[in-house]
Amino acid sequence: MDIKNAQQEVDNWIKEHGVRYFNELTNMAQLTEEVGEVARIIARRYGEQSEKESDKNKDLGEELADVVFVVLCLANQTGVDLQAAFDKKMDVKTKRDHDRHHNNEKLK
Repeated sequence: MDIKNAQQEVDNWIKEHGVRYFNELTNMAQLTEEVGEVARIIARRYGEQSEKESDKNKDLGEELADVVFVVLCLANQTGVDLQAAFDKKMDVKTKRDHDRHHNNEKLK
């Protein structure tokens, strides 16, 4: 599924199941919360913090999907075509960073 279709799927879900979008500030707070849940898993599973028993069954993919869902909500309610924005960003990064990372001694 491409991003444009994902945006439409989220919009359809909101209309069928969610009543309406939360306002942008609420969704921003929700996004922050979801990113925090991702950070907690990463810090404990891949970082130096010990993983609590209650965190061991947390699904990183599910938490990342929560982040994507809220980002798609924010894009929809602010009129952003995220597919176009993403395609443009990838083009910019490809042109700007083509040799940059290959020449970075820290990455060798």
